[in-house]
Amino acid sequence: RLGLERADTAEKALGVIVDLLEKYGQGGNCMESNMAFTYHNSFLIADRKEAWVLETSGKYWAAEKVEGGVRNISNQLSITTKIDREHPELKEYAKSNGWWDGEKEFDFAATYSYVNTARMTTSGGRYCEGYKLLNKHKGSITSEIMMEILRDKESGINMEGGFMTTGSMVSVLPQQPNLPCIHFFTGTPDPAR
Repeated sequence: RLGLERADTAEKALGVIVDLLEKYGQGGNCMESNMAFTYHNSFLIADRKEAWVLETSGKYWAAEKVEGGVRNISNQLSITTKIDREHPELKEYAKSNGWWDGEKEFDFAATYSYVNTARMTTSGGRYCEGYKLLNKHKGSITSEIMMEILRDKESGINMEGGFMTTGSMVSVLPQQPNLPCIHFFTGTPDPAR
């Protein structure tokens, strides 16, 4: 929200977020119950001309500029070796902790997460299922198709049970500056409604 408030481009919003992360860090409980559950954050940041994926681990972060096709995020790190911007100490911190030897190609998700990144696109998880649904409609994604994808319970994108999806947002960002941007938000705690 602060990126939207303080920046007029996706890249500037990326800068706002990483500056705030550096200054204040991140944290806080992800559940309303007394159970302590926290995780680090990922962001899809887009304007009319470009899009970025920003993923964080503590104060460390990596950003990937989306060059085409489809891209999604889902509660796990997904930026691998295509890193277009990064925390200045990202690789050195990984090296000092013994997570990366400094020899092989640096892979952010493999280095900073507990998830086996080779399985991310082959497993039945939300990330994989979202990627499949987006690819199925690649080149012809409309706001209606995006809403359908975000409502999908079978894939796990719209979670129910112990953890529930509490909201979704779909934005239409025409490249022509004379056309208005349109944003759809769920008005209930379940995107299926």
